[in-house]
Amino acid sequence: MMKPILYLFLIFIFSSLTLLGQDGYKFSIIKELKATPVKDQYRSGTCWSFSGLSFLESELIRMGKGEFDLSEMYIVRRAYTQHADKYVRFQGKINFSGGAEFWDVFNAIKEYGLVPESAYPGLVIGEPKHVHGEMDAVLKAMLDAVIENKNKKLSPVWKTGFEGLLDAYLGKVPESFTYNNVTYTPQSFFQSLGLKIDDYVMISSFTHHPYYEKFIMESPDNWSMGEVYNLPLDEMMEVISHAIAKGYTVGWAADVSENGFSWSNGIAIVPEKDIEDLTDLERAKWSEMTKEEKDALVYHQNKPGKEKSITPELRQKAFDNYQTTDDHGMHIIGTAKDQNGTLYFKVKNSWGTNGSKYDGYFYASESYVRYKTMSILVHKDALPKATAKKLGF
Repeated sequence: MMKPILYLFLIFIFSSLTLLGQDGYKFSIIKELKATPVKDQYRSGTCWSFSGLSFLESELIRMGKGEFDLSEMYIVRRAYTQHADKYVRFQGKINFSGGAEFWDVFNAIKEYGLVPESAYPGLVIGEPKHVHGEMDAVLKAMLDAVIENKNKKLSPVWKTGFEGLLDAYLGKVPESFTYNNVTYTPQSFFQSLGLKIDDYVMISSFTHHPYYEKFIMESPDNWSMGEVYNLPLDEMMEVISHAIAKGYTVGWAADVSENGFSWSNGIAIVPEKDIEDLTDLERAKWSEMTKEEKDALVYHQNKPGKEKSITPELRQKAFDNYQTTDDHGMHIIGTAKDQNGTLYFKVKNSWGTNGSKYDGYFYASESYVRYKTMSILVHKDALPKATAKKLGF
């Protein structure tokens, strides 16, 4: 009996793969909001700055201010200064890397203002794109030497030395610059944009904190100890959908390490069936398949399939087990549906357009967003009235 069963299973597998290759995903846009061109963070851990400023650029479009190209590296540079101070004060007991959170964009803007890309591109080391590996290592090494405190007290010039390294790797910060024939300082340029930083809120959803209260997000990149409002999962999802429907884009911090995330195929999904759910017979065949065949079959990377039903408990378990981590910042700019009617969110990434099926964008299913969201950034006017009232707005 084993051979006929195996034969039938092989027919099923390869016929499924054939159908997967033929059908593909077909997305229909429900609503798409305006966004600036896709950029490339390249070999830098600065997605938080790219996505945070992409969000603000869309806000400026929404506000009728026009299209701006804001400098990500200016924010990165200023955040490094703030991060270094915090790292030394905590005697190296917090994380120091290129990573940060959406609120660090706002913290830097509040203290240092904003500049356009033309005033501070941050490319001074001879590379055409952002390559930060050496810089990150050198900055951390210097701070670790300061913390080691060989002189039995900290020197009064360590911050000057740190700023000198940032000057060398990213370029000196301009005290003033000319943009569209007007001379600005970083603060006056920010003021001219009309952005009100305090009008934006961070939201998350976890069961280990009370709902409708703030908590400090437990993430290694949250070196500034930023807080988020905690909402029930369904209500957090309602905020995202309501914001898009009202014309507001959404900053999205999420985990993209899942096998259901495929940049080349432009999708992020949560397949209903896990590999460990396979029968012994299926496992035998599984071991003989190529990675491409496995991905296509189990992760539905070439054809829509059933997805898991994501509960608050399942989401919490993934966070508690480190299966959901805060590893990428992105920008949700619209909604779509596939040929089966499944809801997706259209996401702007900061990995350039090469190797991307949708020109630097991808589609994240509702299940994926429910499962893998760490936090979202929205304008407070984008909140449903009932939610805004519960949060005190």
